[in-house]
Amino acid sequence: MNGVQTLSAINNRPTAVVIADQLRESIINGGFSPGDQVNEAQVAGQLNVSRGPVREALHRLVQEGLLLSRPNRGVFVQELTVRDVAEVYEAREVIECAAAEIITKFSPERRAATTDRLTAIVQKMQSALQDEDWARLGRIDLEFHTALVQDAGNTRLVRAYATLATEALICLFHFPDAYPKPDRVVPGHQEIADLLKDGEMEELHHVLHQHLSLSNYQLHSHEDEGALRHGRNEEGDES
Repeated sequence: MNGVQTLSAINNRPTAVVIADQLRESIINGGFSPGDQVNEAQVAGQLNVSRGPVREALHRLVQEGLLLSRPNRGVFVQELTVRDVAEVYEAREVIECAAAEIITKFSPERRAATTDRLTAIVQKMQSALQDEDWARLGRIDLEFHTALVQDAGNTRLVRAYATLATEALICLFHFPDAYPKPDRVVPGHQEIADLLKDGEMEELHHVLHQHLSLSNYQLHSHEDEGALRHGRNEEGDES
């Protein structure tokens, strides 16, 4: 089953936003792989809609950076490299640190409420870990970080982070090394939540940097960025 076939009919909601959401989800889940062409006519046929809203949806995803438009060739899923992954994590650190600094200036009661919300998400991580459901764990992880940014109350930070969160999920799917060791997932996220409650920005900045630093993972060992496209190693085998 190719990427187009993973899409479902949208009945009476033939809007570009709904189509973009479905395509985005299919890209995240691997229905479309990096480098795959997204054919406008095929998508329209699968969803039983006209090509106009599909074209607008594709344009949205091009603007988000998930798709690449090549003149006279079509629209393709972006091919990720090690540098792309590094940029996503670097940008996430900037936004999350900015959000955290805003939160640390809130009242103790409001900081405690944020910590409670994040702790509830951490508890869901434990369940996913026990089930070894890595796809669900990745989504819960991004739910945690998105909630952190949302609680700062800055709509522009939230908007900027939304695209990064999508790209981060794609990174986790194609670069499983870009994730902490299982025994550090729950303690690492709980530490962030607790530091927010304490209002310790200096320590929090350090912890977020460590948490989102790819130097802790194995990606640096892959020197050939091109070989990592499509989730493959230099021999062409699945990595």
